[in-house]
Amino acid sequence: MPKMKSNRGAAKRFRTTASGLIKRSKANKSHILTKKTTKRKRGLRQGTIISDGDYKRMKKLIIPSL
Repeated sequence: MPKMKSNRGAAKRFRTTASGLIKRSKANKSHILTKKTTKRKRGLRQGTIISDGDYKRMKKLIIPSL
C-alpha cells in the first residue's frame, strides 16, 4: 500500500506547535488595507490557534497517519 500523503495546500497554511496544537494565520491581511485601522492590522499579524471544532479535521489533513 502506498504512503499516506498530507494535503499540501493545508500543510503550507497550518503549522503544528511543539505541544501538538495547530497554528493558523489570520485572514483579511492581503489587500484593501487602507480602510483598516493600524490597530486592526497589527492584530492580524499574530497567528492564532485553530478552534477545537476544526482540530480533528485539520490534523487529518496535515498528518494523515495519525
